[in-house]
Amino acid sequence: MNTKKAGPGRVVLLIDDTRGHFHQSRGIARWLERLCGADVREIEVPILKGLRRFLVLKIQGRHLDSASPEEAKAWLRKAGFSVETHADILGSEPGTLFMATGNSASSFCLALAKALKGYSAVIMTPDVVGTRPFDFAIVPEHDRPDRSDKVLTTLGAPNHIYCPDLEAEAERLFAPLKPFPGKVVSLLLGGSDANYELTTDWIRTVLPALREAAERQGAALLVTTSRRTGGEADRAVEAVFAGSPATRYLLLASKSAENPVPAMLGAATHVLVTEDSVSMVSEAATAGFRVGLLRIGRKQTPKTKSRNLFGAGAVRFDELFEKMAGKGLVEDLGAAPDFENFLAHAARKTEVPFNEARKAAEWIINRWPGRKEGT
Repeated sequence: MNTKKAGPGRVVLLIDDTRGHFHQSRGIARWLERLCGADVREIEVPILKGLRRFLVLKIQGRHLDSASPEEAKAWLRKAGFSVETHADILGSEPGTLFMATGNSASSFCLALAKALKGYSAVIMTPDVVGTRPFDFAIVPEHDRPDRSDKVLTTLGAPNHIYCPDLEAEAERLFAPLKPFPGKVVSLLLGGSDANYELTTDWIRTVLPALREAAERQGAALLVTTSRRTGGEADRAVEAVFAGSPATRYLLLASKSAENPVPAMLGAATHVLVTEDSVSMVSEAATAGFRVGLLRIGRKQTPKTKSRNLFGAGAVRFDELFEKMAGKGLVEDLGAAPDFENFLAHAARKTEVPFNEARKAAEWIINRWPGRKEGT
């Protein structure tokens, strides 16, 4: 008996050069594959820069909302995308679901859906065209999207974490480093962005206490940074943790493009994440952790103050983390974390189900055109 639900037969992911965007799109697409047997394909979109990016994406892209199939194909050619080159992936049958996250890839997603008479799904709100032209929009609640039957709000970010695979990922990456002690602490560090500052002073002031607590309690430390962390901060992280008997794994993003997060979540008993990364907090919560939230510096510029005043800056993330804490998904450790107390428990896990990627996939399936009630 076929237990798959009716839904899109093919999903094409449009991928830009931001790894976090890819993980959100892939997370939802893989759940569509599991739930309705969708054939998932991926295409990297051209990365436009400078004046060309402004003209093609920001100016001409505004007209994609009302574009005809031929006009959409003309826009794709101007953007450097060849439909013919990707014919084997795009297929010839209408009804394909095109999916993308972020500004750049979303424009290609919308154009391809119009050009090839498919359907479009966007994750997050594109600056240029917004969510209205898309058939499906999956938007974090903290972005305060307009209410619509075509918009699904999520708590945090959908992601690619799939719990049944985490243990195998951990074994693949960490087998040479085992056995681990009873407590394994995964530290996921983000970096500076429009709202936050991850400084070398913060690293040198706060993180030695974590190293010392792990050493006293006999815990293993698994540490990684992100591309936003930057070379100088990476070196400060390395200075804190390298050489410690507790440090069993240290991967700096400035030295490696590998993504160790699924393996680190598969091996961990405790997870700590800096507040700038909603994506990594969401990934850890999806993996079943009550995430230790590390507060870092906040930018104090006229622009950030204005954004916070109107609820568009870091304050919207504070609201998100407060909601996640209320559900038992996040533990806010404040400006001066008590790592000793955080590690005193055998593990920091939660029984609260949290899987926004699966929720989004089920929402798309339930609204898929032509789907009969009960299938």
